[in-house]
Amino acid sequence: MFSSSQFTPEYFLLTGFPGLEEQYPWFIFPFCSTYLVALMGNSLIPLMIKKSHLGRARWKNISLHQPMYLFLAMLAFAELGVSASTLPTVLGIFLFSAKNICFEACLLQMFSIHLFSIMESGVLLAMSVDRFVAIYNPLQYTAILTLPRIAGTGATLGLKSVMLMFPLPFLLKHLLFCGNITLSHSYCLHSDLIQLPCGATRPNSILGLYIITSTFGLDSRLLTVSYVLILCTGLGITSREGRWKALNTCVSHICAVLVYYVPMISVALVHCFLKHTAPAVCLLVASVYFWYHLCSTP
Repeated sequence: MFSSSQFTPEYFLLTGFPGLEEQYPWFIFPFCSTYLVALMGNSLIPLMIKKSHLGRARWKNISLHQPMYLFLAMLAFAELGVSASTLPTVLGIFLFSAKNICFEACLLQMFSIHLFSIMESGVLLAMSVDRFVAIYNPLQYTAILTLPRIAGTGATLGLKSVMLMFPLPFLLKHLLFCGNITLSHSYCLHSDLIQLPCGATRPNSILGLYIITSTFGLDSRLLTVSYVLILCTGLGITSREGRWKALNTCVSHICAVLVYYVPMISVALVHCFLKHTAPAVCLLVASVYFWYHLCSTP
């Protein structure tokens, strides 16, 4: 038997920037313009590659059929998914002060955000392997990373993300709440939702921990191994110019990895240790993570 104080909420309350509600009109143009740039930029990359495939178009004599550009298109797709999942509620708060989000929509947004984030982490790992193959065996680069293998990698990453995230919304849907329905961010995250129920959340916590360790935790370790191998291979090149050229191709990817993982890990740490003691810090770190996905058009 459940207590009458336990219930399944019809909606959650999202949190914008407390204390800055009067300044929201000043945020409208930066948010809307950044949203449009992110959508256009991340949509343009796959379209350019598709056009290259149809018309054999070349830009600066570089074929857009190379594996690195196909992985870049996957990264743009994942970025587009995260941005499209997050921005509707954020813009709704700033444009219409709409802080309510229904229970099912919140679960769908949580599913989409984490789905594309897991996919993005996998694509970053695949791009590091791509760079290693390009430096270690450049003559066999296109022979090793063929189009079927790249397509299979993308399909595997997508299927893995769906399978890992599929149980979470159903587990959350069967939990009961005791009155607190206010989220800490302008969008729904599993780490935030799992703090609200008053019933047992152990299965959700175990599954969430498994997802983190089997995706972000494993991917980050494999990324480190990949770049250790890349560094050793690059330093082994006898020509100074060739060594510099080989290592220079990885700089932008390393920056993307750091900018992706540092805010994400910070959000997780804040939720674990500083959620109740420093809510302002929680909002700040989450905003940095949010702005990364908007501004990191590949």
